[in-house]
Amino acid sequence: MTDLSWRKSTRSAPEQSCVEVAFSPRRAHIRDSKSPDTDMLIVPTDALTAFLDSIKAAG
Repeated sequence: MTDLSWRKSTRSAPEQSCVEVAFSPRRAHIRDSKSPDTDMLIVPTDALTAFLDSIKAAG
């Protein structure tokens, strides 16, 4: 999927590897920035939102 707009955390330094995320209409695409051409994790956007909300609530 080359038409995705990938972004990484603003807390990451430009030269550091991290997790990147891109969104399509109903899915979140997640990949390792140091291996962008390997497999990615694709999950429904609402599932990712629920996961992140649970992390925030536990913090």
